[in-house]
Parts: sequence; C-alpha cells; structure tokens
Amino acid sequence: MCHPAWGRALTEAHRLKDLARLRRVRDRIDREYAQPLDVEALARGVHMSAGHLSRQFRAAYGESPYSYLMTRRIERAMALLRRGDLSVTEVCFAVGCSSLGTFSTRFTELVGVPPSVYRREAARATVGMPPCVAKQVTRPVRNREAQVKEPQLA
Repeated sequence: MCHPAWGRALTEAHRLKDLARLRRVRDRIDREYAQPLDVEALARGVHMSAGHLSRQFRAAYGESPYSYLMTRRIERAMALLRRGDLSVTEVCFAVGCSSLGTFSTRFTELVGVPPSVYRREAARATVGMPPCVAKQVTRPVRNREAQVKEPQLA
C-alpha cells in the first residue's frame, strides 16, 4: 500500500503539469487570436479533453478559453478601430471572427458600445495620446465573465 503523502505529491505534480499546459493554451491564444481556433483544437494541442481544458482554464483564469479568445480579439479590434482606417467588417475579419453579428454582439458586451460607435468616438477620445496609454485606458471591462467584487469594509 502506498503512503498517503505519495498520493498528495502525485496530485500536486499533476496540478503543476496542468497549469503548464494551461499557460501554453493561453499563450497560443495570445499569439494566434486571428487564426481559426476552437476549444477542441486547443485541447488537442495540449493532450487534454475539451471539457477538462475548459474546466481547468476557467478555474485558473476565471473565464472559459473561448471567452479569453474573444476578449483578446476584441482588444485587438479596439486598437484597429481607434486607427480609423478600416471598416468594422474589415476589423471583424482581421481579428479572426467569421461572423459580423457575433463580433458586434461580443464587442458591445465587453466594451459597452457597438463597434461602429466605438470607432467614431475612440478616434476623438485618444487624439494626441501615445498608443501605449490609449491601449491601457481603453481596455475592455468584462461585463459578464468576471464580475468585479466590491471591497468589503470592516
């Protein structure tokens, strides 16, 4: 019979291995956000089932892999829309979305305004602002995936 500490050590080693895989998935999403990615393909890339990847990713990062991917795409779309030289449709396809309707809906959920309104207003709001500051100031707030908790006052 095995010593109980061995079981805990194996569990910890498995958890660390899963965390390393999750980092690889997150890094791949960050790099390849404009490519056609789905949870099944991401899971295959790290030898996990899609369900296990989704559960572990949500536990580690507070949102699903799909939600994380869409947030990356929307962040990049915001930067392209601020430039003002591409249409909303061109931006949609440039960031890897295949449906203008899904893109617009998700953009509105995360940013609070439709992409066309954002494009019009953001160009004026960030005039003269360095791009690195504009990116930080205009970063989307997740309205649905990760609610911000109010601080508890003692």
